[in-house]
Amino acid sequence: MTEAPTPYVLDADTMTGGMRPIRQAVLSLGSNLGDRHGKLQGAVSALEDTPEVTVVAISSVYETDPVDAPEGSGRFLNAVVLIDTTLTVHTLLDRALAIEDAFGRERSEPGAPRTLDVDLIVVGPRVADDESLKLPHPRAHERGFVLVPWLEIDPEGEIPGRGFVADLLEGIDTSGVHKREDLEIIL
Repeated sequence: MTEAPTPYVLDADTMTGGMRPIRQAVLSLGSNLGDRHGKLQGAVSALEDTPEVTVVAISSVYETDPVDAPEGSGRFLNAVVLIDTTLTVHTLLDRALAIEDAFGRERSEPGAPRTLDVDLIVVGPRVADDESLKLPHPRAHERGFVLVPWLEIDPEGEIPGRGFVADLLEGIDTSGVHKREDLEIIL
């Protein structure tokens, strides 16, 4: 991204010369099949390689109990990534889905085990509710595997219409969320 006179506010669109806002977005990553850590690392590397996306921060890796999953589902590895982007929300969603597909994500029943999950949690203050996208993520405010790693990298994090991450964490059970000191995601 090129630097504008006021950094992190606007970026020149190299195709049209127009200006687009830089938004901070929060993405949640999860995997409970195969090389879980390798898939999280691959997802971050793919985000980092995405034009008009700058990875700002990555949380520690957390091992978590599956939530709303079929009986016998394995534990997840989860992380949260903060990015700055000038991509539209639907383009960012398309990129997230493409990254999932590249790592063999199959969509069957809701909550089914998955090789990789890349969820858009918030994109700036943007609110969306259409067939393909709901922002903020409709269940993020009640999920420890999103809120715990998010708070770690963004103590002032906020879900529009729901509240601050720190406050939301006070009202949920995080007993199934455990930091993995032995795993790290590298930029």
